[in-house]
Amino acid sequence: MASGALAGKTIHELRALIAQGAISPADLLDDLLARIERINPSVHAYLDIDPERLRQEAEAQLRAAPRGGRLYGIPVTIKDNICVRGEETSCASRILQGFRPPYDATVIERLRREGALILPRANMDEFAFGSSTENSAFGPTRNPRAKDLDRVPGGSSGGSAAAVAADLAIAALGSDTGGSIRQPASFCGIVGLKPTYGRVSRYGLVAFASSLDQIGPLTKDAEDAAILLSVIAGQDPRDSTSAPVEVPDYVAWLKASPKGLTIGIPALPGAEGLSQDVRAAVDQALEAFRSLGVKTVPVELSHIDKAIATYYIIATAEASSNLARYDGVQYGFRAADGAGRSLLDTYLDTRSQGFGAEAKRRILLGTYVLSQGYYDAYYLKGMRVRTLIKRDFDEAFTRCDAIVMPTAPTPAFRLGEKLSDPLEMYLSDIYTISANLAGVPALSVPCGASPDGLPIGMQLLAAPFREEVLFRMAHAYEQARRG
Repeated sequence: MASGALAGKTIHELRALIAQGAISPADLLDDLLARIERINPSVHAYLDIDPERLRQEAEAQLRAAPRGGRLYGIPVTIKDNICVRGEETSCASRILQGFRPPYDATVIERLRREGALILPRANMDEFAFGSSTENSAFGPTRNPRAKDLDRVPGGSSGGSAAAVAADLAIAALGSDTGGSIRQPASFCGIVGLKPTYGRVSRYGLVAFASSLDQIGPLTKDAEDAAILLSVIAGQDPRDSTSAPVEVPDYVAWLKASPKGLTIGIPALPGAEGLSQDVRAAVDQALEAFRSLGVKTVPVELSHIDKAIATYYIIATAEASSNLARYDGVQYGFRAADGAGRSLLDTYLDTRSQGFGAEAKRRILLGTYVLSQGYYDAYYLKGMRVRTLIKRDFDEAFTRCDAIVMPTAPTPAFRLGEKLSDPLEMYLSDIYTISANLAGVPALSVPCGASPDGLPIGMQLLAAPFREEVLFRMAHAYEQARRG
C-alpha cells in the first residue's frame, strides 16, 4: 500500500486486515510513524515522538498481549493528562514538565489488555484549561482541516482531535470537563464522545474538576467510538465515582435501526452568536433523521442559559483545589532556591513561573469563589443551579430518547482570535457544558461544512448510561450521509 494508506483507516478496517494477515501491527505502526514524522512538525498534534523507542515498546506490548484482543496491534493516541507508566505526563504545563508517573491509568491498562499500542503525549490546553489548544506551554496545535493551518483545532483535547483528523492517529483518548472532547471533534470533523459521568474510570487522569471530568474517545466514525468505549468502560474499584453499571455491547447496537426513536429539540441559549452555517447544517441533519423514521418533539431545558456561569463557578473552584498540590516539593518544576529565601518564596515562585496565564486565571477565580464570605453566594448557589439543570434533562428524557443541538456555535476560529477575550473564548463551549453539569453522555458527529470547508458538528445527548442510543443514531446518520 502507498505510504499513509493504513494511517487513514479506521479501527474496524485495520482489525480485519490484521486478522486476515494482510498486514502486521509493525506495518501499521511504521506507516503511522512515517506520516507523523512528516506532518506533525506543522500541525503539532504530538508534543514529542521518538519512533525507535515506540517501535521497541510496541514489540514488548505485542509479546504480552493476546492476539485475539479487540485492539490487537492498533495504535491509540493518548492526551497528555492521562498517566502512562514511565512516559512524561505534563498536562502541557511547565509545572509538571519531566513528571513520569510510575503507574498506568485504568484506561491505559484496559487498552493494553486488548492489545492496543500506546502513543502518548497528544498536545492540549494546559491542565485542560481552554477551548483552542493555544494555552499549551509548548505551543499551539493547528487544525489540519483548515487550508492554511490558520485555525484552532478546539480544546482542550485539540492535539488528540487534530491527530485523528490528520491521520496521525488511528484513534485517540481525550478528556472532557465542559466540552473538551466534543468541541475539538466538531472543529476537526471527527467523532468525539463524552461518556456518562462514572461510565469510565478517572483513575490516572490528572484532575481538573473532579465532579465533571470524563475520559472518552475521539475517532473517525461512530463504530470506532463504540469499540473504544467497550474497552475502557466499566467500574473500577480505584475510582469511587465509577458506576457499578453493566457495559452493553455497543458495537451490536450499531445494527439497530433508529426508526421509532424520538429526538428532542430545545430552544438554544446564545442564539445571536450561532452561525447560520451551523444552524443550517444541524437543521439538515434533523431532516435526515426524520427520513430515517425518527420523530422530533420540542423539549424545554429552562435553565440551560445558566450553564456557562454555573460551570465557571464549579469548575474553577474544583480546579483551585486540585491544583493546590503543585508546589515544587513532591514532583515537577521547582523554582531555583536562593540564599535567605523562605519556603513560602519557593512556593510562590514555583507557581508563578510554572503555571501559564489561563491556569493562573482559573486558580484565582476558584480560590475567590471558595473564600470565606463568598462560598454561599457563588459555589453553593452554583451547585443548586446545577441540580436544576440536571432535573431539566431528566424531565426532557421522559419525552425523548435523545436531544440534538449544535456542538459549537461556530466553525473553528482563527489562531489568536479570542485569546485577548477570555469570556468570548468561554462561549465556545455554550452548547457542551450542560452535559457535564448534568452528567449525561454526549456525542459530536460531523454534519456538514462551512462555505470555506471548515467542519461542523452536531451533538447528540442521551439519558445517563444510554450511550448505545447515541451510537445507534450516529451510525445510522453516517450511513445515510454516505448514501
